[in-house]
Amino acid sequence: MQSTMKIIKKLSLLGLLSFGNVMVQAQDIKHDSVKAGEFDMGKMWTFDTPPAEYFKKTYNFSPDEKWFEKARLSALRFATYCSASFVSSNGLVMTNHHCARESGVAVQKKGEDFLANGFYAAKLGDERKVPELFVDQLVKIEDITERIQKIEDQGESNTERVKLRDQAFETIKKEYQAKDGWKDLEVETVSFYSGGRYSLYGFKRYKDVRVVFMPELQMGFFGGDPDNFTYPRYNLDCSFFRVYDDNGKPLRTENYYKFNTDGVKDGEPVFVVGNPGSTGRLRTVDELEFDRDLVIPFTLQLLRNRSLALQEYNKTAKSDSILNEIFSYENSYKAYEGRLVGMKDPVLMARKRDFEKNFKKAVRENPKLTSNYGMWDDISENVRILRSGRNDVSIMQPNPLSRGELLTFAQQLVDFATLAQSNPDRAATLKGTLKAFKPSIPSLEEAYLAAHFEEALTFLGKQDEYVRIALAGKTPKEAAADALKNTKLSDDTYVNKLLDGGAAAIAASEDPLIILAIISQPRFMTAATAARDANARLNVERSNLGRLLYDVYGTNIPPDATFSLRISDGVVKSFEYNGTTAPVKTTYFGMYDRYESNNGVFPWSLPKRWLNPPSELLKAPVNFISTNDIIGGNSGSPMINQKLEAVGLIFDGNVESLPGYFIFAPDAGNRTVSVHAGGMIAAMKHIYKATRLVDELTK
Repeated sequence: MQSTMKIIKKLSLLGLLSFGNVMVQAQDIKHDSVKAGEFDMGKMWTFDTPPAEYFKKTYNFSPDEKWFEKARLSALRFATYCSASFVSSNGLVMTNHHCARESGVAVQKKGEDFLANGFYAAKLGDERKVPELFVDQLVKIEDITERIQKIEDQGESNTERVKLRDQAFETIKKEYQAKDGWKDLEVETVSFYSGGRYSLYGFKRYKDVRVVFMPELQMGFFGGDPDNFTYPRYNLDCSFFRVYDDNGKPLRTENYYKFNTDGVKDGEPVFVVGNPGSTGRLRTVDELEFDRDLVIPFTLQLLRNRSLALQEYNKTAKSDSILNEIFSYENSYKAYEGRLVGMKDPVLMARKRDFEKNFKKAVRENPKLTSNYGMWDDISENVRILRSGRNDVSIMQPNPLSRGELLTFAQQLVDFATLAQSNPDRAATLKGTLKAFKPSIPSLEEAYLAAHFEEALTFLGKQDEYVRIALAGKTPKEAAADALKNTKLSDDTYVNKLLDGGAAAIAASEDPLIILAIISQPRFMTAATAARDANARLNVERSNLGRLLYDVYGTNIPPDATFSLRISDGVVKSFEYNGTTAPVKTTYFGMYDRYESNNGVFPWSLPKRWLNPPSELLKAPVNFISTNDIIGGNSGSPMINQKLEAVGLIFDGNVESLPGYFIFAPDAGNRTVSVHAGGMIAAMKHIYKATRLVDELTK
């Protein structure tokens, strides 16, 4: 997904909370009347226990074991960050353009620019092997839950349980790597329900992967950041590769999704097979409220301030790499903003509370489980500890991204002073690293430090000792300029004098950044140590909670995403937005209208070859929407129908899907956005003249 696995904009809702087609006055909500949705925990079903009966009940469709097996074996994991699939008997692989960009750049020859001009191998011999790229096919699954949990339960402490589990993982992996049918496979342990279930997965890894087709970047991400996370959109976000066998020939496979260029109809059931990265739907309400109140608001301000600093810097630098970094910040900002909006929606949070209430009730009333009821209190206590120190962890963390390089360096000097007394050997090692420090980009340094002071003022308050000394009655911008004007930490002679003088010299320093670091370092260490211990306890409680969830609901509730292969069901369906109704599909005609309406100005510009389209192209579909459950990591997943035909290629969700991290709510407008199979073929046929590829996909 273009939101991808990187993410996560603070909104003031002013009492009127809206999201998608939901708009309610907060004071009018009767929280006790709101009920959890049947699929609030999602529809990311595992292939360990495929939902055959549920599919039959819901869609009057009865897939057998062979159907699920072919669905699994036709799907792929693309390197370590995306999904993909076989789409021909000759090893042709489909994934997103945004998953393939690095691969394309890796095989460019001198004078070529795949991002600007795209790439198409007109002949088999033109397909280019991508160094170090691999795809994985899940061929073996073994349930190891009982074995692992028996070993885990022998541990008397949290640390010992984790150690025993990890040792058991390694033992079992080595055992299976020697078994017939598992030899030569990539063997991985997979955790479900935060440790409530465990599986062993065996992957066939294909290492000879060659690029076949990539459109231009401008087509893969038409509309750029302004259109990102919106609907409708017009993205040809696809790329094609080919797997070759050990003899250097195209891989012959019976397991692939045949293209269906007729695509999909409104209301038709569709299925996504891919590797969703991470969700937090099992998180308790206390944990979600902690994220809502403290974690995400700080993250949003951090992302926005750093993006603004880079935008200002890039007015003169004109760097493409910085533009990419800015886009990453803005993308993450939008993603976190959407998550925060969901957490501030009283209806969605009331649904989470109702689920938790029902879950607790089921545990309390089950004689075999009731002894675990106090677990929620334990989680709440650890969340309280995290809350108490969160602002010190966020603000005082010695990280150049959040505090600038020089203030971070000052804090490292203070840490060195402490180590010099408690651990001389480690201090001696750190001393050499600190002497080699060289700060970079002074203009960014001032912008980052000013942003840090602004964030400290916002989250710690003007009466906080650190804030009072940092600002000294000035604005954050003035204070940053003054501190950098008076610091000597860019002077090697001064720094070496401090290091050689040890703890006494650093403690006596009057450098303004050292003075701030002397305040912040012990506060950070105290808060970070408490947070580390609380998180360690929480990890164990989450694992226990996962076991309980499975004990109560079994596989009726799918586990959180773990970048493991899943199948998600949904239907092609519109939704209401911006006072109108979103159509289930967009067409190339609409893309050209977007181009003309914006006068062809970037990011709505088009490559030259696209400027005179044939009439047959205009009516072809580009993207469509459905109610499938996806998250980052699903990028490149095929969208298939009941006949195991590829009808599309998912690449993103709409803005209403962003709360999907903690709750799946298609009734609130959550939609998956896919490239239409017919749209891909139309582009290859009419624009790229990719006859060989069209024939392979359609015959």
